[in-house]
Amino acid sequence: MQSATGKIWMDGEFVDYENATIHVLSHVVHYGSGVFEGIRCYETREGPAVFRLKEHLKRLYDSSKVYRMEIPYSMEEMSDVILETVKINDLKSCYIRPLFYRGLGELGVSPLPCPVKCMVAVWPWGTYLGDDALQDGVSVRVSSWNRPAPNTFPSMAKASGNYLNSQLMKIEALESGYDEAIALDHYGYVSEGSGENIFIVRNGVIYTPPSSSSILPGITRHCVFTLAREFDIRIHQHVIPREALYISDEVFFSGTAAEITPVTKIDNIVIGQGSLGPITERIQSEFFKIVRGDTPDRHDWFTFVK
Repeated sequence: MQSATGKIWMDGEFVDYENATIHVLSHVVHYGSGVFEGIRCYETREGPAVFRLKEHLKRLYDSSKVYRMEIPYSMEEMSDVILETVKINDLKSCYIRPLFYRGLGELGVSPLPCPVKCMVAVWPWGTYLGDDALQDGVSVRVSSWNRPAPNTFPSMAKASGNYLNSQLMKIEALESGYDEAIALDHYGYVSEGSGENIFIVRNGVIYTPPSSSSILPGITRHCVFTLAREFDIRIHQHVIPREALYISDEVFFSGTAAEITPVTKIDNIVIGQGSLGPITERIQSEFFKIVRGDTPDRHDWFTFVK
């Protein structure tokens, strides 16, 4: 995490790390009434650049709309706040966490009497699933915890309370000796990881679960679609039965934190050759060339910190 000397933006002002606090009776503490984003800033040849900032903010405001949260700042204002938070903390690369949450008001299930509060924090963060994961892959298990059924929790919203489900998956995986978990949806089809989208490769074609499989439509997931189409690799959204994971040629995760991470073993079954597969490697390599500034940002994915 960020050092205690850092600055966090809270409701219009920068405060010291140790003073960035809320009341214990804030609605979000008791009911998980918050929406958030995870965004990366990369160090490029042209300086620090925030990756797909516009798309992350659009999803953040979409999530707040689902939960009836009126945000007192425009997307343009929040974009400026995020860039300034990176700048004031003098970070070349970092993870960015904007959060809209319900603060201190009435402590009941209804969030409506509680004010909407806003914060942005940044801190250095390396490889999410381990230093060797990008090359060697990770070992995962299919979780005993399913993703919520349709019309229970809105999976398309990146809401704080939704991640209690992810926590159960992650804890179970770690305690079972795995790096990560894969959830099935309400119907028993593959959904996603605890904090990542998932792709499988079979006979040179990439498949990924559709939005109807209780997934969060990922920003990095969209990057995979873009790069695959540039490489003339067929890619489809399709419901995926559990057993398809085991007989895939390749499996990989995508996400802001996970970036492009190969999965080399599922439920102790070796996937493909048990190593980074050629299609995953091609997508991963091009992704990192772009985010590190080694190749031109031809998709306008960067917003530079001036």
